[in-house]
Amino acid sequence: MPSSITFPPSSDALTHDHLHRLAEQIKQWGRELGFQQVGIADTDLAAHEAHLNRWLESGYHGEMAFMAKHGTKRTRPEELEPGTQRVISVRMDYLPAEVESAKVLGQPHRAYVSRYALGRDYHKLMRKRLAQLAKQIEREVGKFGFRAFVDSAPVMERALAQKAGLGWFGKNAMLLNPKAGSLFFLGELYTDLPLPVDAPFEQEHCGSCSACRTACPTGAIVDDKVVDSRKCISYLTIELPGAIPEEYRRAMGNRVYGCDDCQLVCPFTRFTKITQEADFTPRHDLDRASLIALFSWGEEEFLYKTAGSPIRRIGYERWLRNLAVGLGNAPWSDAVEAALWARRAYPSDLVREHVAWALAEQRRKRDARIATRA
Repeated sequence: MPSSITFPPSSDALTHDHLHRLAEQIKQWGRELGFQQVGIADTDLAAHEAHLNRWLESGYHGEMAFMAKHGTKRTRPEELEPGTQRVISVRMDYLPAEVESAKVLGQPHRAYVSRYALGRDYHKLMRKRLAQLAKQIEREVGKFGFRAFVDSAPVMERALAQKAGLGWFGKNAMLLNPKAGSLFFLGELYTDLPLPVDAPFEQEHCGSCSACRTACPTGAIVDDKVVDSRKCISYLTIELPGAIPEEYRRAMGNRVYGCDDCQLVCPFTRFTKITQEADFTPRHDLDRASLIALFSWGEEEFLYKTAGSPIRRIGYERWLRNLAVGLGNAPWSDAVEAALWARRAYPSDLVREHVAWALAEQRRKRDARIATRA
């Protein structure tokens, strides 16, 4: 395929043949911009809208009010962005090289940060690439309507990606690709161009496997493709603004920002491709740092070291909350107790509550250790 195709100067003049060639060219441009896959979907999400409504009615969104407040704009792209006829859906791998996820989860004195959040924030990087893709299209066809999204508006990202042929919904409700697993980001370009659409990914390859449901530490996957966010560690550590329910604190282990368990045990994760994006390389040893080291960060250090990171949005208070739980779950040691005592009078009810819980857990472990030796 040539690197450039000559199109009519106005998108209004595009013929059926022009649009088909444009669609193929868009996919090539997307790959050249670093997207591993590009697909095109129409805007009919009626089936997914019904599923979302059932999920919301069940209260599975917890305190994520934004999941409901936009009404049908989330499931009807033309309402969010008038004139939208097609959605160009893209995915980008994010797993850095030499990251030992299972090893860190097995070392309870270390902090586990979800693999997607180890490097720089993906939102800006992907939006910039999508904007570049739009400019490339514009150079070929003239002015056209578009808007780029990367987890930044009421958009049904996984549903659109499935319709665009990028993968199927696994039992953990994640989008799975047979050649790439699920460790990738999604982005969209809403457009008014009547491009030909790709076949949706209809076949589901999970079969009788339920490894994700079995592995979920808190039992948050309550049915195939249905996650109760209120139990999910990713929700508890990132989205929940208040206290983490005590019933889930021990199950959190050393997971202080997000949780990847349901993805790590998936058989298709073995096909995950290592990212080529330098921005996704771990920063500040977040892929292997100790809980004590991260808990010792002052607020200024937190703000400095999470600049340009998705972690920044939870704020310092919730960061300490999460780490306190991790320290409570860590093996007993004088160093852990000392770190917790140093935050015992921190000027935040939320932090103090979780520090008190963690100290009680540490004392319980210390007493059990003494009793065993007696």
